[in-house]
Amino acid sequence: MIYLSAQEVHRHLTLKVAFDAVAQALIYVANGSVRTNPVVIGQGLNEGEVFSIKSAAMEDGPIVGLKVGSYWPGNAAKHLPRHGSSVFLLDPQTGRLAAVVEASELNGPRTAAADAVAASVLARKDARTLGVVGAGHQAAHEVRALCAVRPIERVLISSRTPGSAGRLRDTLARELSAFVEPTTVEEACRRADILVTVTPSRSALFEPEWIRPGTHIATMGSDQVGKQELPSALVRRAHLFCDLPQQSVSIGEFQHVRTEVESGSIRLTAVGDVLAGRCAGRESETEITIFDSSGLAAQDLLLGAKIVQMSQKA
Repeated sequence: MIYLSAQEVHRHLTLKVAFDAVAQALIYVANGSVRTNPVVIGQGLNEGEVFSIKSAAMEDGPIVGLKVGSYWPGNAAKHLPRHGSSVFLLDPQTGRLAAVVEASELNGPRTAAADAVAASVLARKDARTLGVVGAGHQAAHEVRALCAVRPIERVLISSRTPGSAGRLRDTLARELSAFVEPTTVEEACRRADILVTVTPSRSALFEPEWIRPGTHIATMGSDQVGKQELPSALVRRAHLFCDLPQQSVSIGEFQHVRTEVESGSIRLTAVGDVLAGRCAGRESETEITIFDSSGLAAQDLLLGAKIVQMSQKA
């Protein structure tokens, strides 16, 4: 059995490796060569402690396994990350454990890669201003990834805690050529060509009229029943894309328009079909596009398997 530590994962992981694995996983999911199982949500011993189990089996590889993601809010007081992630790869022939990947170093870039891959086919090519709602650990990954697929010149960071926005600004300003500044949620929304929401919110973060025509929105915070980042009135007049439609309307952002999606009055497209050329992406420079990333096991498994393969060759 192979075990990869977080340090080993970090040694091999690059944005390109994450982009390639995630794009391929999205295409596999859309074309039906991946069997995605229902998400299992578990509770820890204390209030707010929660973990999810996402699993899948894919023909390519073949790859079978699961990803366990945890959120322990009390870890901050212990100087530990609140989020944890582990990938378990099974032997497809026997079901026995083949590899364990400590994926805390993998999860953030993988999540951001999904939003960046979607933005590469959905955001306007002239997008220059990136707005971010949320200034936690994941927000930094999102900015790095989105700046890699569009020529971003300005990054606007908004947060309920101004100190967090300032700290993220300082971190990113040392890495990026783009100008980075903290601002209000309203200003970030009104000025953004691309807007990414990175929060655990259970209600809309902004007003629908704050979003300009032609904006692309990436929402990644909704991954459980009851979570919500976007106003439903905006969702109903936008062009909608997601990683997996049935998951998006169950636990993702589009659970709040599930009735309309299932009745056919709202069109929802798997972004993997756009990547594969089977469906159109953005259809005009003025339409608002939204990508809901609720997170897929196939992305974690394919990326985890790639990192294991790279480590074995090193």
